[in-house]
Amino acid sequence: MCTQTLSRRAALFGGAAAVASVAVATPAAASGRRGLLDLTYPLGPAFPAFSPGEEAALRTVATIADDGYYMQEWTTVEHIGTHVDAPVHFTAGGRTAPELRPDELIRPAVVVDIARRARHDADTVVTVDDLRAYERRYGRIPDGAAVLMYSGWGAKAGDPNAYRGTDAQGTLHFPGFGLDACEWLLRHRRIRSLGVDTLSIDPGVSESFETHLALTGADRYGVENLANLDRLPPSGATVFVGLIPYEEGSGGQARVIAMR
Repeated sequence: MCTQTLSRRAALFGGAAAVASVAVATPAAASGRRGLLDLTYPLGPAFPAFSPGEEAALRTVATIADDGYYMQEWTTVEHIGTHVDAPVHFTAGGRTAPELRPDELIRPAVVVDIARRARHDADTVVTVDDLRAYERRYGRIPDGAAVLMYSGWGAKAGDPNAYRGTDAQGTLHFPGFGLDACEWLLRHRRIRSLGVDTLSIDPGVSESFETHLALTGADRYGVENLANLDRLPPSGATVFVGLIPYEEGSGGQARVIAMR
């Protein structure tokens, strides 16, 4: 490798490291220009996992000082941080992450706000009544939409136990989508995806993951651990889900951007 190429690569990786350090310092990356909003959490070892012990791990394998470039090695499961659940995650024979088409990953977005209820009831779920109330106020949910739940749970993301809502018996408590709401959206609005600002599209107390089974069984995908949903309008935005196409992936990390 020539010195000129090495210097260019070092500058590139050095710049990337500087950008990464800024992103990590901000719990949820803020908006960009032209009405863009980042709905993604930076991923690091401190980000809460669904189960303790599944946290991401990393180590530095090359530095500019020693090697002329900067590089890290990551050890992570597919389902941590802001990520996608592909149909195969809960449905045998379902599509994998690379099989999700680009047009499925760019969708009109609606935000259903249950934050006031979630402040008093960690086990609350999005219901059919919530969806009907949303439509009375904001209009019909578009066919093929990404329907996103805002519960305010992001305020707890810095505390893994609070974010999981773990009680003395080890049961998790956080909001999600009720099965009836998921089935109503699939049947009557032909949605493309569900998204949540919690660890799972099912509520934390679920042991059967009925919403996951219904959603992935209908060949749809979920997005979990979304940030900044309080800054997204209830309707009129479009989301782009930049899913990593892990080979045979059951899902994977994604950079999710909203265009308002």
